[in-house]
Amino acid sequence: MIDSPEDRSPAPLTVAASLAAVQALVLLGYGILELTNTSTERLAMGLTSALFFVLYGLALGWGAWLLSRGSSGARSPIVLTQLILLGVAWSFRGGETTMVAIVVAAVAVVVLAGIFHPASIERLDERAAMDD
Repeated sequence: MIDSPEDRSPAPLTVAASLAAVQALVLLGYGILELTNTSTERLAMGLTSALFFVLYGLALGWGAWLLSRGSSGARSPIVLTQLILLGVAWSFRGGETTMVAIVVAAVAVVVLAGIFHPASIERLDERAAMDD
């Protein structure tokens, strides 16, 4: 069954949800890498760090999926993540990590722009009103 145009998310919201899903995959991958590189000298730190990144990645992925479905409840956690990532990007500026900072900041800004685009806000508010 094909969705009607009224049922589809606007392009900015789709882009924001897609980029948030990519961020979730990166967090999951980082968590798995952290787990595989954990040594016995730092077992507790490695396991808790890996668990944190895996759980954060799963939560962000779930939020991205909900956002793509028009759930306004997923908006706040995703916006908070982008603000955190802007701070992370700021800490990576300068030296050899400048490119990382630019990429992380650019993706965060695009996600924020997609979420706060008027068509996205209208869609999320419309869906929230339908759920009431």
